[in-house]
Amino acid sequence: MASWSRRMLVAHCVVALSGLAVSISACKKSGGDEGGPIKIGVPVPLSGDSASAGQDILAGAKVAAAEINEAGGIKGRKIEIVEADDACTPQQSAQAAQKLVNSGVVAAAGGYCSGAAVPAAPIFGRANVPFVLDASTNPVLTDDGQGKVFRTCGRDDRQGEFAAKFIVDTLHAKRVAILHDNTTYAKGLAEAAAASIKKNGQAEVAYLDALTSGQSDYTPVLTKIAGLKPDVLYFTGYFAEAGLLLKQRKQLGLTFQMVGGDATTDASALRTAGDTAEGFIATTAPLPTTLPSAADFVRRYKAMNNGGEPGPFSAYEYDAIKVLAKAIDKGGTTDLIKTLHGLEEQQGITGSIAFDDKGDRKTLNFIAVTVQGGKYTAYKP
Repeated sequence: MASWSRRMLVAHCVVALSGLAVSISACKKSGGDEGGPIKIGVPVPLSGDSASAGQDILAGAKVAAAEINEAGGIKGRKIEIVEADDACTPQQSAQAAQKLVNSGVVAAAGGYCSGAAVPAAPIFGRANVPFVLDASTNPVLTDDGQGKVFRTCGRDDRQGEFAAKFIVDTLHAKRVAILHDNTTYAKGLAEAAAASIKKNGQAEVAYLDALTSGQSDYTPVLTKIAGLKPDVLYFTGYFAEAGLLLKQRKQLGLTFQMVGGDATTDASALRTAGDTAEGFIATTAPLPTTLPSAADFVRRYKAMNNGGEPGPFSAYEYDAIKVLAKAIDKGGTTDLIKTLHGLEEQQGITGSIAFDDKGDRKTLNFIAVTVQGGKYTAYKP
């Protein structure tokens, strides 16, 4: 991870960054306290395998901004969402973050892949632009974020603890295989779950290794895992591979229960897996469709997106924008990080929101969901 202590020679105006040319005029801040719209940056993947997740998050931000603006904005000023494609890659994420800083955003709300958020965070931090994460869950983001990174989503270590308890206590697994994809997020969640299972002592971690993402055939790794006779396979990678694993598990006639992490709850996994996804279980923060408090948001989202359903993190992005709006309304834009830390507990559609000293959300429960009739529903033993 880039060091927070390393200083850039020029903080806000980088004329060229890895081939990204930025004009001097673009370096003028226009989204702060001097008037005009208040700019909030949304760095998300809008290209690549995770583009659908990024579009869902961006759409959630636009729903929140539309509601704020229709209500008169913040002290008469409109919210302007400024999107940037991080492609879920470290290099493009750094470019996207610098582009947003140069455009004059007063805050960033977004992120999806932790591996992309990690290099973006210090770029926002050096500009004193708070980065509110809606889906990037690796602990290092807030552990090393010097209080400038916030989360409306949970952390991998806490999800790992929940997953371990659910797999052992609810599914009664005695042998657990854990598979990740070597990304920052997936590896972190896998290791957290494995550590919790080992600490519990009631089950054995029979397998812990990674697959190579982007392939079309995972039957070799599934066959290898099946030979170890696990009761459960916990896959902590992303939805593209989850869909294929479910499909190919069925083709091989394997019967172990497959459980995924929160990055597998995207509808794309179900489209890939088809009916082989029935009975699949995932650990996640509550989904918009499982939250009665998000019902109005879901209706508004569908109305603004041609009937499309929100993604698993759309509501967390909606809450991120609303919390930022509350903080800006209270304290303006010049010391937004301090205001966010001092903000009283807010009631979001995903529950109550307040931040601890690191910037993590103080309370957020994880749940298990399962696929029934082609949709994720709350898991009931």
